[in-house]
Amino acid sequence: AIDAAARKNNLKVIYDAAHAFGVNYKGKSLLNYGDASILSFHATKLFHTIEGGAIVFKQKEDLERAKRMINFGIVGPDSIASIGINAKMNEFQAAMGLCVLDEMNSVTEGRNQSWDRYFIGLKNFIPHSLKLQEWTADNQNFGYFPVVFNSEEQLLKVQSALRKENFFPRRYFYPSLNTVDAYAEQNGGKKQIMPISEDISKRILCLPMYADIDDIIQTEIIEIIKYHITE
Repeated sequence: AIDAAARKNNLKVIYDAAHAFGVNYKGKSLLNYGDASILSFHATKLFHTIEGGAIVFKQKEDLERAKRMINFGIVGPDSIASIGINAKMNEFQAAMGLCVLDEMNSVTEGRNQSWDRYFIGLKNFIPHSLKLQEWTADNQNFGYFPVVFNSEEQLLKVQSALRKENFFPRRYFYPSLNTVDAYAEQNGGKKQIMPISEDISKRILCLPMYADIDDIIQTEIIEIIKYHITE
C-alpha cells in the first residue's frame, strides 16, 4: 500500500530495516521493498560490524550517488562531484563483519533455541498477562525477545527483581520518541500525541538473549517473571 501511494505521487520510499537482517516476506527478502532499505550493523544487532550499517537500493543510480556521498563526494583524485560526508566502513569493522557472517548459521540456531525456551516457559501467561510480538513475515531472525506487560508498574517490578539477581533486561523501545524534547524542537517545540506508541513503549521489555545463553539462566529469568505477574 505504501509503494502504491508512492508511485501515484512520484515519491521515494525509504524503509528502516535496522532489525531485518535475514528476514523474508512473501517468499523474498524484506529488503526488496521500497527504493532503499537501511540496515543497522550496530553491536546490539543480530549481525554486526561493531558499528555501521548498510543501504540496499533498488536503482543503481541511487547506489552510485550514495557511494559518492559516503566518500566526501569524491569521484577521482582531483574531482569532487557533490557534497558528501565520511561514512566509510573501516577495515577493522569489515573484518569483524566477515567473522560474524561466518558464524551466522550457528548464531541464528542458538538464538532460535533461546527464543523457544522463553516462549515455552511463558506461553501459559500469553495473552492475558503477557503479549509477544506478532509476526507476519515468512520467518524471524530471533534478534530479540520483547515482552509487553499489562502495565508499566508490572514491568518495573519485574525489571527491578531481575536486576537484583544481576539480569539486565532493556527497555529497548522506550521512551516513545514523540515525547523526547529534542525531537519536539524539530516540530516547532510542539510534541505530537501518539497514544498507542506511548502506551506500548511504557510496557515493553526485551529479555536477555544471546546465542549461547545458559538454559539455567533463562529458567531463573522466567521464574522471576512468573512470580511477579501472578503475585
